[in-house]
Amino acid sequence: MVRMTDSGSWRIAMKQVERVGGQLRRPNKRYVVRLEALEREQLHRLVSVGKGAARKLTRARVLLQADQSAEGPAWSDARIGEGLGVSTRTVEAVRRRCVEEGLASALDRKKRCRPPVEPLLDGAKEARLIAESCSKPPMGRRRWTLRLLADRLVELKVVDSISHETVRRTLKKTS
Repeated sequence: MVRMTDSGSWRIAMKQVERVGGQLRRPNKRYVVRLEALEREQLHRLVSVGKGAARKLTRARVLLQADQSAEGPAWSDARIGEGLGVSTRTVEAVRRRCVEEGLASALDRKKRCRPPVEPLLDGAKEARLIAESCSKPPMGRRRWTLRLLADRLVELKVVDSISHETVRRTLKKTS
């Protein structure tokens, strides 16, 4: 943390950084990775085969270099970042996820807890759409079109607005 002193100069707060041998260093790591022999072997196999998502392979390499056990190289975050072409923040994040959530979680992408956009039609609204599509079409029409169904859902106040494309995807999913 950087703070301004009374004299107007900037100094680094000593809580987060310490001076060692003329250089500024962070204190001891909060999340220390210590891999077991089986985990290390699994990561070596994953990296040596080289098949898989690039992000997953990079995370495996980060964990192998960050290993603080007797068999591990115990590289610093800066050295890992420089060697693998990732930021130190990425190294910290991978170490944290490995310690808190386990090896598998550290390698794979985090799953979304909910979709990026909430679905417009829930189960009851989908049922209403299907019921409308199975009913008689409006006067002067032989069959329901997607646009007619979308307009009908708005007319019935099932939804405020809906596109014909959403209607199409919903009907395709259910049929």
